[in-house]
Amino acid sequence: MGRLLVIDALGASLLLTLWYLAFARYNHRKGAAALRWVQLACRGGRGKVVESRWFGSSRLQARLQFASRRFDNARLTVNLRPRALPLRWLFSYWRKQKETLTFEADLDFPPGFQLEVFNHRWECGKRRDELSSKAWEFHSPGPVVLTTRAKWTQDLSPVVSALMSSREHSFLRVQFRPESPNFSATVALEAMQDPDAASGFLTVLRELAAGASAKHL
Repeated sequence: MGRLLVIDALGASLLLTLWYLAFARYNHRKGAAALRWVQLACRGGRGKVVESRWFGSSRLQARLQFASRRFDNARLTVNLRPRALPLRWLFSYWRKQKETLTFEADLDFPPGFQLEVFNHRWECGKRRDELSSKAWEFHSPGPVVLTTRAKWTQDLSPVVSALMSSREHSFLRVQFRPESPNFSATVALEAMQDPDAASGFLTVLRELAAGASAKHL
């Protein structure tokens, strides 16, 4: 009986090891592809990936260098599903966690305010084409802004306008703050697989940074 338990334990360990190696390699390939998409977005001499480093099997961080001074200390973080760890993978799948790409940088003129924007979407349990048009009315509301300011000031208008024009890039979160990093933007990784979205990614980041720069406020 004891010998069978040892054999079973060795077999399970071997299976888990093979699982880890296979899915860690899969994540590394996917992370490398994400960096290629970013390099595509930085084409034309505007910027390049100069260094990358893995943290575990599901998080890749890279440092970016730009010709202009718009972004300083720029870096990317790619968060993938923890496929190499079965229990964590199942938990992330159950919570429907998305794979993301986050850009962080300091701005040449730090913003004089703090702003966080989250992109949330709620859906009913059925598709729109399955619902009776007589029982449902559909409306397309504008953005909802929750603020701690007593009065809305004009200094945030360029930022909000830039965010509205970037909606097709599916940003999940955008943050501005006076402290480092001054600017961060998180996008769903799957959105970067579209060549058009990848090529316009850096342009949108520049527009957002320009709208928040203290030089323009």
